[in-house]
Amino acid sequence: MNQERLMKVIFGPLVTEKSQMAAEKHNQVTFRVARDANKHEIKQAVELLFKVEVENVQVANVKGKIKRFGGRLGRRNHWKKAYVSLAEGQDINFGALEG
Repeated sequence: MNQERLMKVIFGPLVTEKSQMAAEKHNQVTFRVARDANKHEIKQAVELLFKVEVENVQVANVKGKIKRFGGRLGRRNHWKKAYVSLAEGQDINFGALEG
């Protein structure tokens, strides 16, 4: 797989209450990913960027919300998120990535 493509697959971590519960219960990390990315690319990208072993990847397509802009209706962009299950004993520390 092209390394340049893999570097563009993951946009960043998704930190919500639901993703925190998944991290504690199932050793999963949640990422916002490119809409055209597949599970195989996501797995390779996480292993390349964070040097961890990935067991499983689950993806979900999120529909953009309909919002009002003044008197007009608009829609936010659709996006994709990935739940990445890490192997036993593996961990990603996002605090170490900052600064």
